[in-house]
This record gives sequence, C-alpha cells and structure tokens, in this order.
Amino acid sequence: MGDDVIAALTAALGADSVRTGAAIAARNQADSSGLAPVLPRAVILPRSTDQVAVALRLCLAAGQPVVPQGGMTGLAGGAHPGPAEIALSLERMVGVEEVDAVGGTLTALAGTPLETVQTAAEAAGFLLGVDLGARGSCTVGGVVATNAGGNQVLRYGMTRANLRGLEVVLADGRVIRTPGKMLKNNTGYDWTQLFIGSEGTLGIVTRATFLLHPRPAQRDSALVRVADTAAALDLLRDLGARLPAGLLVYEAMWQEFYEIAIGPMGRSGPFPPGPGLCLLIEAPGYGDGAEVGLTEALAANLDRGVISDAVIARSEADRLGFWALRESVYEHNRHFPPTIGFDISIPLDAMAAAVDQLRARITARFPGQPWVVFGHLADCNLHVNLMATPDHRKAIEDTVYGVVADFAGSVSAEHGIGRLKAPYLALTRSPAEIQLMAGIKALLDPRGILSPGRVLPPPAGG
Repeated sequence: MGDDVIAALTAALGADSVRTGAAIAARNQADSSGLAPVLPRAVILPRSTDQVAVALRLCLAAGQPVVPQGGMTGLAGGAHPGPAEIALSLERMVGVEEVDAVGGTLTALAGTPLETVQTAAEAAGFLLGVDLGARGSCTVGGVVATNAGGNQVLRYGMTRANLRGLEVVLADGRVIRTPGKMLKNNTGYDWTQLFIGSEGTLGIVTRATFLLHPRPAQRDSALVRVADTAAALDLLRDLGARLPAGLLVYEAMWQEFYEIAIGPMGRSGPFPPGPGLCLLIEAPGYGDGAEVGLTEALAANLDRGVISDAVIARSEADRLGFWALRESVYEHNRHFPPTIGFDISIPLDAMAAAVDQLRARITARFPGQPWVVFGHLADCNLHVNLMATPDHRKAIEDTVYGVVADFAGSVSAEHGIGRLKAPYLALTRSPAEIQLMAGIKALLDPRGILSPGRVLPPPAGG
C-alpha cells in the first residue's frame, strides 16, 4: 500500500487529523487488555461523521485495515492496534447533542465519555440505565460496540436494551441512521441490533440515542453477608418476590475478593474476613414507609436464616463506602502483578457448582496465586481475576474457560470477544452460528478492512 493512503487521508482530513510515528500518543498504542503496546501505521482523528465516511472510503480503496478506538478501556484486545492497521480514534467526536425530556431520550456522539452522558441525564431529571466501573473513561461508541453491561443490568438490561437509535458508518463509507425517538417503529429488519456488540467489525458507530429512565426518588443500599453462593441465589429470589419495585443492584464479592479489599487494599469493611460472600444490594426506596422496603425485606431474611449479617447505609457516605469495597478491584495493580481478567456467564442453576469448580481448579493449578471472583451475579455474570505474569495467560485461560465449557456458560458476558477470546468462541457459539456471523461480516465488509481478527478469527490466508 506504500504511503499513498496516508497521503490521501492527510489531504482529505487535514494534517492535524493524521498522526504517524512518534506523533502517535501512547494511549492509541494499547487498550486495557494487557497486550504489549503496538505502534499502528497511523492514527486518524476525525471531527465528524462525514470525515469518518471519507476516511473509510479511502481505506477501503487501498485495502487498508482500520480499527476504531474509543476510551481504550476494553479488556479483550478489541481496540488494540496491529502494526499494519490504522487506528481511527473517535476522541474528537464528543458531546451530548440533545436531551429530549418529552420523549425521554438522549443523543450523544460516539467519543463522549459515559459519565458525561450520565450527568446530562441526571441534570434533566432522568437516569441512564447503563453504568460500569470505567464510566469516567469509556465512551459511547465503545459501550455500544461491546454491548456493555455493568452494575444495573438486573433492572435496565444490557446496552442494547437502552438504545433507541444509532448512526453507523459502513466499510464503504455509507452512513445509515435510525430515526431513534419512537418507542414503536416496526418497519422491517432492526439493523441497529446487528451493530450493537459487533465490536467495530461491521461498521463504526458515530452517534447513539439512548432511552432514559425515571430517577428513583430514593436509593436504599445494604451490605450483606451470606454463607455461600446457594444462599445468595436464595436471597435474590426472595427479594425479588418481596420488593414491589424490584432491585437495582445485586453485586457479589466472594471470600477471596473481600479479604483482599479489607486487607491489602485498605478498604473499610463491616464484616471480619471469613468464608462465604458479601453482597452489595440496592433497591428503589420509599420515604413514606407505605411500601415494603429493602430494610424490611432483609430483616425477614435474617429471620429465615439466609443472611448472617447486614449493614444498611444510613447516608450517602455509607453507600459510597460500600461501593469503595466493590470498586477496590480497579486498584489491584497497586499491590499485585497485572491482572489477567475474565468476564464470563454461567447459568444461575449451575452458579454454585461453577464457583466451587473455579476455586478448586485455580487453587490446584496455581497454588498461592492471588485471585478473586466477583460479579453482578443476578444477571449470570462472573468476573474472575488472577494476578499473574503474562506467561501464565494461556494456562489460566484454559482453566477458566474449561469451567465455562463444563457448565454451558459464555466466554463473554459484557466485555466482548475482541482478539483474546476469538480462539474460544466455539465454546459458546455453534459452528452454524459462527458461519452465520462470518457471512454477515463478509456481506457488510467484503474486503475485511474493519477490525480484522476481532470476534471472528481472520480468514485463511488473510
């Protein structure tokens, strides 16, 4: 391809929008997957959808591979560039364009941080249903491209359940848009769902319209200890039946996680270390006492013997203290080797056995290695983190994904497939499904320029 495509991009977008060599920022050379940094062939920084379209048309004509980049918080290697690839960073396409208080929607550009969108929704009296730990740095485009989940999936669903419309640029530069404000639009194929979770392999998301939710008047929070995974699932079912407005959050922290949080991480915890697991639970509250609230529901489960101890947040400071325990995981690298992390799903009826097997296999194969298991639990999602050197990655992957296969789970719950999980896709998807996915990819990106090697392995000889 020579330098022709770089010259063409520079002429079309401007010299300030194309970077090569030493001008490429470190942030564009590595995502959060732990892979070694790679200098891409170039980084382009479009300022508009039209510029994204121009860039893709030029790259398609040259057969130039392109990988879109957002906040670079992904853990599966999806935005991690290859040396022959051009990274297309959406960091300049930032802004909340509209909050429609009548229809309850919000439209934002793809490079906008998730936290900015949340703040805009709250300022208008609404709540955004998508929330995750990387909210301050992950972006709208990345959230859509990976179909991110996070802390509130139990109540509001994955990202796909919170979207009304998209704007996407296809590999050939065509721009397609959904009229995204209507709840009902039953006009043929819902192509928007195809691009949610496609990780930049089918097109590049440039704009999204989110559905907004009413803000709960009050949020009740509690930290609870139960004996084991089976008790946590028993409590989940019981609270679902007792609480008329349901739950907002049901976060599980097993023994290994809690002991590291109150030990090396220095967080304050109300319970002493020991077996079992802690649960961070939140539910909509009622100030007038007219409804059964979280406190009453937990008291009933203390009487049932399902809960061994519980602490109710009496202030916002208490609530933030509970979350400091849960989010202590994001600072593990201060005390441990880099994390090799997993984001898996297990059917709820197999969850207790699967956690037992994870604990048995990890401790047997990697004795003395620090590790944690935690997750959203109610939506089947477990996070498994081992703090180990990269040379152990393959053995650790085989161990964790072996449990996933044995319990008919998923190798990815909410972080996508990227590069790192592509070799394990067949553990979760059948050959017919993978063939269908490859056919869709070939239809929309016949030259394979968009995020090659992600989700699906590269074609033979490609």
